[in-house]
Amino acid sequence: MNTTKLPEKIAEFAAINNVPDAEIARVIAVHKERYVVQNDNAVFKAEITGNIRYTAQSSADFPTVGDWVRFTKMDDENAIILELFPRFSLLERQAVGKHGEIQLIASNVDVAFIVQSVGHDFNLNRLERYLAACNAGNINAVMVLSKTDLIPESECKELISEVNKRIKNIKTIALSNESEQGLDLLRNELKSYKTYCFLGSSGVGKSTIINHLLNREIMETQSISESTNKGRHTTSHRELFVLENKSVVIDTPGMRELGITDSSEALEVTFDDISELAQDCKFSDCTHNNEAGCAVIEAVESGELSEEAYENYMKLKREQEHFSSTVYEKRQRDKEFGKMIKSVLKEKKQSKPR
Repeated sequence: MNTTKLPEKIAEFAAINNVPDAEIARVIAVHKERYVVQNDNAVFKAEITGNIRYTAQSSADFPTVGDWVRFTKMDDENAIILELFPRFSLLERQAVGKHGEIQLIASNVDVAFIVQSVGHDFNLNRLERYLAACNAGNINAVMVLSKTDLIPESECKELISEVNKRIKNIKTIALSNESEQGLDLLRNELKSYKTYCFLGSSGVGKSTIINHLLNREIMETQSISESTNKGRHTTSHRELFVLENKSVVIDTPGMRELGITDSSEALEVTFDDISELAQDCKFSDCTHNNEAGCAVIEAVESGELSEEAYENYMKLKREQEHFSSTVYEKRQRDKEFGKMIKSVLKEKKQSKPR
């Protein structure tokens, strides 16, 4: 893995903090709390220091795939991660089943390829959800419409037209996983030393695409189940690969749930047409629910704004607000618990006989 050309912000951090090249590596795989890091010369199994573990405020303080780190070798196979470099982008979601907590997906990603296959998986609401997550993480996005060999070309063009009508300024690449038609267009997007990740549900062809890009079968693949119309799980963890042109790709597990976190700005960017309409609302604090003089509702009623897009925006907005309030409540509980512990310790200290 050639990592000598570090991203500009990473290189600046290393220079300011006098971190030598020999101590810089990148996290290429995560298996629970076990990590795999790689530098220019070798791959190491790695663990984090106790300091990282015990000072972590949340899961965001632990390494994830794509992180640049300072490390030290223990031997030819094992290493210790000493420090995480600041991230210039971060893809995350609500942790499934854990209210108010996030799960990291990948960091330091330049572009995310959002993969949807033709047929049942094609879903504009889900596409907007992925876009919101990318915008929240400072990541550019490109849509990949996969498995186009399963439908006539005319239907493929209709699907792309639906995307362009609903979502402005997103590049779409149509790709056949069988004939590889469109693969060259995807390859042209991959620039040396840039990092790309593939997002999408299970069974949409992410791993097959990466196998094509790597020119070898390295990722296990499975098709969508015909009986359930749901993708079978293939990739079970996040992993990073380097292509021949030194571009980097990250595969991610299929995600049926991608809960939005607490970035309201990301929704405004994702639904920029709604943001523009909102400037003409009668009230500056308009919630776009049922207020008189709401320009957004008027646009839906007149057909200027898609009702589906409006409903999806409101759904994601409620989800974002609920997550934010849950995080606040959790912080307040932790704060009160901390005060209680300090109070108990103080009382014990005062009650000790002198």
